[in-house]
Amino acid sequence: MCVQNDQPNDFLKGRGAQINTHNRFLKKAYVTEHIEGLDEEMTENSATEYYKDNPKSIISEVKSTDLPFSYSINPYQGCEHGCIYCYARNAHEYWGFSAGLDFERKIIIKKNAAELLAKTFAKKNYEPKVVVMSGNTDCYQPVERKLGITRKLLEVFLNYRNPVSIITKNNVILRDADLLRELASMDLVSVAVSVTGVSEKLRQKLEPRTTTYANRFRVIETLSKQGIPCMVMAAPMIPGLNSDELPSILKQAADHGAQAAGFQIVRLNGAIGPIFTDWIHKAFPMKAEKVLHQIEACHGGTLNDSRWGKRMSGEGQIAESLHQLFAISVKKYFGKNRMSSLTTAHFRNYSDRQLRLF
Repeated sequence: MCVQNDQPNDFLKGRGAQINTHNRFLKKAYVTEHIEGLDEEMTENSATEYYKDNPKSIISEVKSTDLPFSYSINPYQGCEHGCIYCYARNAHEYWGFSAGLDFERKIIIKKNAAELLAKTFAKKNYEPKVVVMSGNTDCYQPVERKLGITRKLLEVFLNYRNPVSIITKNNVILRDADLLRELASMDLVSVAVSVTGVSEKLRQKLEPRTTTYANRFRVIETLSKQGIPCMVMAAPMIPGLNSDELPSILKQAADHGAQAAGFQIVRLNGAIGPIFTDWIHKAFPMKAEKVLHQIEACHGGTLNDSRWGKRMSGEGQIAESLHQLFAISVKKYFGKNRMSSLTTAHFRNYSDRQLRLF
């Protein structure tokens, strides 16, 4: 793909969002009326900040019929990766922050996540189930390298033999290969690596603080060689921007050992619509309107699509062509390969209910 080098000088490098949108739950909003004013800091490229949260529970029930899982854990809220399209941005407003720049530079951490998980597993009435990390924000985002909250969670999953499915786009996951191997030996883990393209010039704008695409394919290869089942998630596909790279993503993933593939079409609900619109006009001004119109064509003429069964798959000619392209590519590069199912048969609920890790 040829990527235009038409980025303006005031583009915030290293950040996805270029603005802070208004939080719909707040009555008051910050505005910049004078460039010399104090609120100038709201849109400058300031350092990432971290906030500690002490939740009372850690497993969330997922009620969306569009998602293939029912329970998830998110050790972090907000994500420094800065992916411009991220559907989790809207959830940041519940914490009193903006879905824009705040989402990627004000990160909430749950240091007691592993302790809460162990307490949950130790309950007499707990029924073992597959839990996804992370259904919302990446459990291996940059700060995980320092804090190790996700690793502590994996230790709990292993101790209780509860199955876990991981979604990530960061190679920090390789640090935990020892735990993943043990889990995989009992069919207790699967990994989905998110790959949205093969063009590094595009990635640097689309997902500015993520690891390179080449590193993600190496993650698939490294884990697969160690017996840890991996799939590639080509999501989201953005018509006119990265959608033509779908076959290349699947081919490279299969060549590196991925056993299966999935994909989704981008949707820009809530605050993500204006955040993405502002971003693409700054990052790719010459193609911005074409891309936006193609996205709208996949969602009934609007960027905001909340229809169950349609919002993540899209509809119309463009969406249908992407589904066909995906099906052909899967058949060509993956054949009849499938991910093995995870099991709850090995779950251990200690009779003394002692938290052996703490």
